[in-house]
Amino acid sequence: MAGKQDKAAAKEASKARRAASRERRKQIFEAFKMQRREDKALVPLMLGVILGVVAIAVAVSLVFSIQWWMVVPLGVAIGALLAVIIFGRRVQSNVFRKADGQPGAGAWALENLRGRWRVTPAVAGTTQLDAVHRVLGRPGVVLVAEGAPQRVKPLLAQEKKRISRVVGETPIYDFIIGTGEGQVPLKKLQSTLMKLPRNITAAQVDSLETRLAALASRGAALPKGP
Repeated sequence: MAGKQDKAAAKEASKARRAASRERRKQIFEAFKMQRREDKALVPLMLGVILGVVAIAVAVSLVFSIQWWMVVPLGVAIGALLAVIIFGRRVQSNVFRKADGQPGAGAWALENLRGRWRVTPAVAGTTQLDAVHRVLGRPGVVLVAEGAPQRVKPLLAQEKKRISRVVGETPIYDFIIGTGEGQVPLKKLQSTLMKLPRNITAAQVDSLETRLAALASRGAALPKGP
């Protein structure tokens, strides 16, 4: 009886994995169609990369007297991989371009950070949908503001003063999203945070999260994403 149940469970799990794989492929294809409509250079770039790598592979085979049919499949595989990378980066760039300047875009970008970051959106804000978001990670505490600079700068200063009493000597970084001097463009926000030095341990991050939980505030209501 147990064996039949195990087989049934394995069958259901395999069915779920296949369904999830089909859904991912469908999403990628839909993203490709959308990007192709808006980005006329996408397909020529992808084809150019594949053909270019194949040409290099053929040239290498001629120089080193290798059978061309042995290197062409490798060239196609590498070219296809590079084409997919180009596709992904252009899609990401397009998404950030559309999101730039919209309320909630900063919170959306932070919540999609790779790695173990603890994001608390809108710990402070205004009725004009300006907001300060708090991020905890190995660098320490990061405050990210989005909105009009003249309004968010006082918010940043106030929030920094408020949490400094709790975090002690833990480094506190602050950024304002924007294209002005001293600001961080939305499309570079994630990479900027990823480049910060690791100043504290994972255990200290957990401790900080517990201490800052008491300071959590709702802030101004913001949409979940742009």
